[in-house]
Amino acid sequence: MSKIEARLAELGVTLPDAPAPAANYVPWVISGKQVFISGQISQNAGGMIKGKLGADLSVEQGAEAAKACAISLLAQVKAATGGEIDRVVRLVKLVGFVNSGPEFVDQPKVINGASDFMVAVLGDAGRHARSAVSAASLPFGVAVEIEAVFEIA
Repeated sequence: MSKIEARLAELGVTLPDAPAPAANYVPWVISGKQVFISGQISQNAGGMIKGKLGADLSVEQGAEAAKACAISLLAQVKAATGGEIDRVVRLVKLVGFVNSGPEFVDQPKVINGASDFMVAVLGDAGRHARSAVSAASLPFGVAVEIEAVFEIA
Protein backbone atom coordinates (compact mmCIF):
# COMPACT_ATOMS: atom_id res chain seq x y z
CA MET A 1 0.00 0.00 0.00
CA SER A 2 1.32 3.45 -0.88
CA LYS A 3 2.11 6.04 1.78
CA ILE A 4 -0.73 8.28 0.58
CA GLU A 5 -3.23 5.41 0.50
CA ALA A 6 -2.12 4.38 3.99
CA ARG A 7 -2.85 7.92 5.20
CA LEU A 8 -6.23 7.82 3.46
CA ALA A 9 -6.99 4.54 5.22
CA GLU A 10 -6.14 6.17 8.57
CA LEU A 11 -8.73 8.82 7.68
CA GLY A 12 -11.28 6.13 6.79
CA VAL A 13 -11.18 6.87 3.04
CA THR A 14 -10.69 4.43 0.19
CA LEU A 15 -10.13 5.97 -3.22
CA PRO A 16 -12.82 5.05 -5.73
CA ASP A 17 -12.04 4.37 -9.37
CA ALA A 18 -11.39 7.64 -11.18
CA PRO A 19 -14.70 9.03 -12.47
CA ALA A 20 -15.16 8.95 -16.25
CA PRO A 21 -15.49 12.27 -18.09
CA ALA A 22 -19.07 13.48 -18.56
CA ALA A 23 -18.44 15.13 -21.95
CA ASN A 24 -15.80 15.61 -24.67
CA TYR A 25 -12.64 16.11 -22.58
CA VAL A 26 -9.98 14.05 -20.88
CA PRO A 27 -9.91 13.68 -17.10
CA TRP A 28 -6.25 14.69 -16.81
CA VAL A 29 -3.26 15.90 -18.82
CA ILE A 30 0.39 15.54 -17.88
CA SER A 31 2.67 18.37 -19.01
CA GLY A 32 6.24 18.12 -17.80
CA LYS A 33 6.09 17.45 -14.07
CA GLN A 34 2.53 18.73 -13.67
CA VAL A 35 -0.78 16.91 -13.84
CA PHE A 36 -3.80 19.05 -14.66
CA ILE A 37 -6.97 17.40 -13.36
CA SER A 38 -10.26 18.38 -15.00
CA GLY A 39 -13.04 19.65 -12.76
CA GLN A 40 -14.42 16.96 -10.46
CA ILE A 41 -18.04 17.32 -9.42
CA SER A 42 -19.37 16.64 -5.95
CA GLN A 43 -20.35 12.99 -5.86
CA ASN A 44 -19.87 10.01 -3.61
CA ALA A 45 -21.02 6.40 -3.42
CA GLY A 46 -24.58 7.69 -2.94
CA GLY A 47 -24.53 9.67 -6.18
CA MET A 48 -24.24 13.33 -7.04
CA ILE A 49 -24.32 15.87 -4.22
CA LYS A 50 -26.68 18.49 -5.59
CA GLY A 51 -27.99 21.82 -4.40
CA LYS A 52 -27.36 25.52 -4.09
CA LEU A 53 -25.34 26.78 -1.14
CA GLY A 54 -27.24 29.26 0.97
CA ALA A 55 -30.59 27.92 -0.23
CA ASP A 56 -30.58 24.10 -0.21
CA LEU A 57 -27.31 23.33 1.58
CA SER A 58 -25.44 24.64 4.62
CA VAL A 59 -21.78 25.64 4.57
CA GLU A 60 -20.98 22.38 6.38
CA GLN A 61 -22.79 20.32 3.75
CA GLY A 62 -20.95 22.27 1.06
CA ALA A 63 -17.61 21.55 2.72
CA GLU A 64 -18.46 17.82 2.68
CA ALA A 65 -19.30 18.13 -1.02
CA ALA A 66 -15.91 19.80 -1.58
CA LYS A 67 -14.20 16.96 0.29
CA ALA A 68 -15.93 14.52 -2.08
CA CYS A 69 -14.43 16.47 -5.00
CA ALA A 70 -10.99 16.23 -3.38
CA ILE A 71 -11.33 12.44 -3.13
CA SER A 72 -12.13 12.31 -6.86
CA LEU A 73 -9.14 14.56 -7.59
CA LEU A 74 -6.87 12.10 -5.77
CA ALA A 75 -8.45 9.20 -7.67
CA GLN A 76 -7.69 11.00 -10.94
CA VAL A 77 -4.06 11.73 -10.02
CA LYS A 78 -3.67 8.07 -9.06
CA ALA A 79 -4.94 7.10 -12.52
CA ALA A 80 -2.67 9.68 -14.16
CA THR A 81 0.38 8.20 -12.43
CA GLY A 82 -0.47 4.65 -13.44
CA GLY A 83 -1.51 3.80 -9.90
CA GLU A 84 1.68 5.24 -8.38
CA ILE A 85 0.02 7.98 -6.32
CA ASP A 86 3.16 8.39 -4.22
CA ARG A 87 4.68 10.13 -7.26
CA VAL A 88 2.74 13.19 -6.08
CA VAL A 89 5.28 15.78 -4.91
CA ARG A 90 2.74 18.42 -4.00
CA LEU A 91 -0.64 19.90 -4.72
CA VAL A 92 0.07 23.14 -6.56
CA LYS A 93 -3.39 24.69 -7.00
CA LEU A 94 -7.11 24.14 -6.49
CA VAL A 95 -9.82 26.08 -8.29
CA GLY A 96 -13.21 25.62 -6.63
CA PHE A 97 -16.62 26.55 -7.99
CA VAL A 98 -19.56 26.75 -5.58
CA ASN A 99 -23.16 26.59 -6.81
CA SER A 100 -24.51 29.60 -4.90
CA GLY A 101 -26.73 32.63 -5.20
CA PRO A 102 -25.73 36.31 -5.21
CA GLU A 103 -26.13 36.72 -1.44
CA PHE A 104 -23.92 33.75 -0.51
CA VAL A 105 -20.39 34.87 0.46
CA ASP A 106 -18.88 31.82 2.16
CA GLN A 107 -17.36 30.15 -0.91
CA PRO A 108 -13.94 29.98 0.83
CA LYS A 109 -15.45 28.10 3.79
CA VAL A 110 -17.01 25.59 1.39
CA ILE A 111 -13.79 24.98 -0.54
CA ASN A 112 -11.96 24.59 2.78
CA GLY A 113 -13.56 21.13 2.83
CA ALA A 114 -11.21 20.17 -0.01
CA SER A 115 -8.23 22.20 1.17
CA ASP A 116 -8.34 20.86 4.71
CA PHE A 117 -8.67 17.30 3.42
CA MET A 118 -5.68 17.67 1.08
CA VAL A 119 -3.52 18.94 3.94
CA ALA A 120 -4.74 16.07 6.16
CA VAL A 121 -3.72 13.56 3.47
CA LEU A 122 -0.57 15.14 2.03
CA GLY A 123 0.73 17.18 4.97
CA ASP A 124 2.73 20.25 3.94
CA ALA A 125 2.74 18.97 0.34
CA GLY A 126 -1.03 19.52 0.41
CA ARG A 127 -0.74 23.27 1.02
CA HIS A 128 -1.66 24.99 -2.21
CA ALA A 129 -2.62 28.15 -4.06
CA ARG A 130 -6.39 28.41 -4.47
CA SER A 131 -9.40 30.19 -5.88
CA ALA A 132 -12.93 29.81 -4.50
CA VAL A 133 -15.63 31.37 -6.66
CA SER A 134 -19.39 31.42 -6.97
CA ALA A 135 -21.21 29.94 -9.95
CA ALA A 136 -24.86 30.59 -10.75
CA SER A 137 -25.18 26.91 -11.62
CA LEU A 138 -22.95 23.88 -12.11
CA PRO A 139 -23.26 20.75 -14.28
CA PHE A 140 -26.10 18.43 -13.27
CA GLY A 141 -27.02 20.84 -10.46
CA VAL A 142 -24.11 19.71 -8.28
CA ALA A 143 -23.09 21.77 -5.28
CA VAL A 144 -19.35 22.00 -5.97
CA GLU A 145 -16.83 21.42 -8.77
CA ILE A 146 -13.06 21.56 -8.22
CA GLU A 147 -10.09 21.29 -10.56
CA ALA A 148 -6.46 20.85 -9.54
CA VAL A 149 -2.83 20.95 -10.57
CA PHE A 150 -0.39 18.50 -8.97
CA GLU A 151 3.39 18.28 -9.30
CA ILE A 152 4.66 14.73 -9.77
CA ALA A 153 8.07 13.06 -9.68
